[in-house]
Amino acid sequence: MKFCANVSILFKDAPFLERFERAAAAGFAAVEFWWPAGEALDEVESAIKAAGVQVALFNFDAGEMAKGDRGLLSDPDRQQRFRDNVPVALELAQKVGCDKLNALVGVERAPGARQDQLVLAAENVRWAADQAAPHGIAITIEAVNTFENGPYLVSTTRQAAAFVDRVDRANVRLQYDAYHMQRMEGNLVATIEQHLPRIAHIQIADSPGRGQPGTGEINFPFVLDAIDALGYEGWIGLEYNPTTATTEESLGWMPDRSV
Repeated sequence: MKFCANVSILFKDAPFLERFERAAAAGFAAVEFWWPAGEALDEVESAIKAAGVQVALFNFDAGEMAKGDRGLLSDPDRQQRFRDNVPVALELAQKVGCDKLNALVGVERAPGARQDQLVLAAENVRWAADQAAPHGIAITIEAVNTFENGPYLVSTTRQAAAFVDRVDRANVRLQYDAYHMQRMEGNLVATIEQHLPRIAHIQIADSPGRGQPGTGEINFPFVLDAIDALGYEGWIGLEYNPTTATTEESLGWMPDRSV
């Protein structure tokens, strides 16, 4: 199995630009990350190349995450910010050899606005997918739990799959996050099996505390063995908050993080 480190949530005892090297030193061949929070993109590119890691996936600009934003593409007041970000993100992806970009759909702005927002979000993802397709880049759609993220518009695998159907582009696929989906629906292995042909990326953390595997209720040996047996060949992103003093100390659960 191929594990990659999400350097936006792991190695937090180091500045963001130093985390790529930390991931490489810990044995990871690949990383993923959220949209940089103020770091210059040329410096991000340089840090990635200096560390010698692949980039499995990163997020489009999702707004002010600390203030509750979870994506811009369903917000009519800020859809231009999303569209302005698309070519910038595509350029960075090409420079660092990344072929998947994750689009957070956003939260419900007002009661009764959900369907209009989903229509707008699908229109924006469709537009972005058309920009990404000539470069061989896929866009992933992720269901996110509503316990920590407010009234997120796509909060179950079924809703995410329906949204992908609405977008109707071959390069728009699912990102499956085991942590979010354990909180929202459970039934992880059966759901992954059902949707596997559409899943382009998987992320994991234990539930309910979002720590490393082995700190919560998910039977990760069973889940990971099942994913492997199903023939999934993509990356599995580690998007958890270590319960140990350092990220490195939290990695003892991993059977093998080499590729």
